Amino acid sequence: MMMNFGAVNATTASSTSWSASHSSKVPMLLPRAICTTQRMCCVSGVHVDACVSFNVSRNCAVAKDSLGWSGTSPSLYSKQPFSKFLLPLKALVTSTSQDFPIASLIGEEKVGVLLLNLGGPETLEDVQPFLFNLFADPDIIRLPRLFRFLQKPLAQFISVARAPKSKEGYASIGGGSPLRQITDAQAEELRKSLWEKQVPAKVYVGMRYWHPFTEEAIEQIKRDGITKLVVLPLYPQFSISTSGSSLRLLESIFREDEYLVNMQHTVIPSWYQREGYIKAMANLIEKELEKFDCPEQAVIFFSAHGVPLAYVEEAGDPYKAEMEECVDLIMEELEKRKMINAYTLAYQSRVGPVEWLKPYTDETIIELGKKGVKRLLAVPISFVSEHIETLEEIDVEYKELALKSGIEKWGRVPALGCEPTFISDLADAVIESLPYVGAMAVSNLEARQSLVPLGSVEELLAVYDSKRRELPSPVTVWEWGWTRSAETWNGRAAMLAVLVLLVLEVTTGQGFLHQWGIFPSFH
Repeated sequence: MMMNFGAVNATTASSTSWSASHSSKVPMLLPRAICTTQRMCCVSGVHVDACVSFNVSRNCAVAKDSLGWSGTSPSLYSKQPFSKFLLPLKALVTSTSQDFPIASLIGEEKVGVLLLNLGGPETLEDVQPFLFNLFADPDIIRLPRLFRFLQKPLAQFISVARAPKSKEGYASIGGGSPLRQITDAQAEELRKSLWEKQVPAKVYVGMRYWHPFTEEAIEQIKRDGITKLVVLPLYPQFSISTSGSSLRLLESIFREDEYLVNMQHTVIPSWYQREGYIKAMANLIEKELEKFDCPEQAVIFFSAHGVPLAYVEEAGDPYKAEMEECVDLIMEELEKRKMINAYTLAYQSRVGPVEWLKPYTDETIIELGKKGVKRLLAVPISFVSEHIETLEEIDVEYKELALKSGIEKWGRVPALGCEPTFISDLADAVIESLPYVGAMAVSNLEARQSLVPLGSVEELLAVYDSKRRELPSPVTVWEWGWTRSAETWNGRAAMLAVLVLLVLEVTTGQGFLHQWGIFPSFH
């Protein structure tokens, strides 16, 4: 866990008193200076340096854990000034789009920007097929090699089982996800911003699990004759389960298409450290803090979407390190504005029996209530659009839990959406990547041999996901009783039973799933 609560500025006396009374219980979190790496090269599109940057980040995270600076219990820390500890080359990437001769970069080329996002069901009838697409993704449920042929049957089983509960959640927010509508609006605002900056680009939306699918966006890109393409995942921090999954899909599409092989393209894998994004987030937080009666006493609660722990520890996913650095940068920006609040980072939306990144949002809220926190401002840090995780999980479930846990004042920062500073900075990120857009393969054959149809995406994915789909079990100790480890093993036993049943269903064509109409007859 990463929470910061230490010595507070003397101007916030009440907060200082709270910290002093708990100082004996709370370890100090030192500045993460070494973690401020040269990720600007990656954001600008220079992928050859990505391996160096993210290896540094990963080593930093390991060192931090080994020194005991991060734990799993929700302890509070306050923001310590750490600007003086930063390396000479700051992690915060500032906009430099005006340094490039834009006209010479574009020439007669047709520029396109492909925004990648998760997607979401727009009606209640869409929920079950959307869940099927989600769980059929091998980057979401990673089956052992021996059982990969069961990916789609297992996805069908899980989606049917989870659909009723999921429909209740979507019904509570209006009957569907607003993600497509918001993403379309972001695409239009980004297009306008690019044109204002003398870049006449077209912007496309490609969703991973629902319409408009990435494949649909690619077909439109081909019809429009785009010759320079910038791929921009709408995930500030990179994860193999989000940006990685979308890029792997693009990789397979590009490899088999002659037009795409010869099209110049590049990828912006993550952009959480960009100045515009950081300032936009700080603007929203500052605005919401002003609604509290005692703003300086409010704890800023960053809630990020979780990922399985094995993705980070075994597969090399940089998500946790990037998320922690992102929070550091936002709090540094708030510090410049004389706001030194206690803050914490936790992870939400875990699914299944395996262990996910900790601390968990729900458990952290309960612990904060026990520690006497009365004012809490929730910040959906990994989301740039409102959807079920913000509108239902945070606004309904976590708010209710907070009030029951003793939190008296609850606030929530909205997702960025079309916030002008954020959109303008995305446009700058696209412009800054244009000098690095170039054809990575001269022929279809070369693309198939090199497996690098999206710039250096193959190397990028290798750095982010060193083990690919072969991950060890996250829990290695067998325990009996109602412990977390035992629950995990119980879940594994249940999953094994499900797999056995699925094997019998698939091989024999008979069973209760066929009788219920969940599985079609394979003949």
